[in-house]
Amino acid sequence: MKNIVSFSGGKDSTAMLLKMIENNMPIDEIIFCDTGKEFPQMYEHIKKVEQYIKRPITILKSDKSFDYYMFEHEKAKGKNKGQKGYGWSSGRCRWCTTLLKNNVVNKYLSKYKDEGYIEYIGIAYDEQDRIKDKFYPLVDWKMTEKDCLEYCYSKGFDWGGLYEHLDRVSCWCCPLKRIDEYKELYEYYPELWQQLKEMDKKANNRFRKDYTVEELERKFKGSEN
Repeated sequence: MKNIVSFSGGKDSTAMLLKMIENNMPIDEIIFCDTGKEFPQMYEHIKKVEQYIKRPITILKSDKSFDYYMFEHEKAKGKNKGQKGYGWSSGRCRWCTTLLKNNVVNKYLSKYKDEGYIEYIGIAYDEQDRIKDKFYPLVDWKMTEKDCLEYCYSKGFDWGGLYEHLDRVSCWCCPLKRIDEYKELYEYYPELWQQLKEMDKKANNRFRKDYTVEELERKFKGSEN
C-alpha cells in the first residue's frame, strides 16, 4: 500500500505535508499537478518546500498545454463539433480541472492500482463540505484554513506574498474568481494581467457572463478616480 500526498502547493496542502512529516506519518510519494498557469511564486514555493523537507516532489503535467486546450483543440462531437478550443471554463464546463488535473493525477495513480494506495488531500477543517472518499489529515487535526496559513508562516513559507493579496493561489487566469481577486491581480501582478487580456482576445467565448477582461480593467480604473 502506497501513501501518496496530493500537494497543490497552497496553504492547506503545504500545512498537511509539513505536519505529516512532523508527525512521522508514512509518505511514499508527493505529487504536484502543474497546469502551466500557476503563479510564478508557486513554482518558487515548491522548490523551497523540497529544500525544507529534503525530498523530491513529483511534478505531473498533461501532454497537451493549457493554451492548446483553450485555443486549438478541435471538438469531435456535440453541437460545437469542429470548433477550435474550449475557450474559458465555466461552472458548467471546468475542462481545465478535468483535463489538466483530475485526468493527469488519475492516470498517474493508476500504476498503483494493483498494490493499492492512500491519497492524502489537503482540505481544511472548515471546508468539510468538499470531503469525498479519501483521507483528510487536516480535518482529523481540526486545522482550519487560518490555522494552516499561520502554521506555514511559522515555518518560513510566505509564497512571495501571494496570500497577502489573494485567498486562493491556484491558476492565476481562472475565470471563476471573485471580482475583488481580479482587482488584486490587476493591481499587484500587472504582467499576468496583461497575459490575461491577451488570452481573452483570443478566446471564443466571454471571460465571464458579466465582464470581459477589458471591461473589468475599465471598472478597476474607474474605481481609482
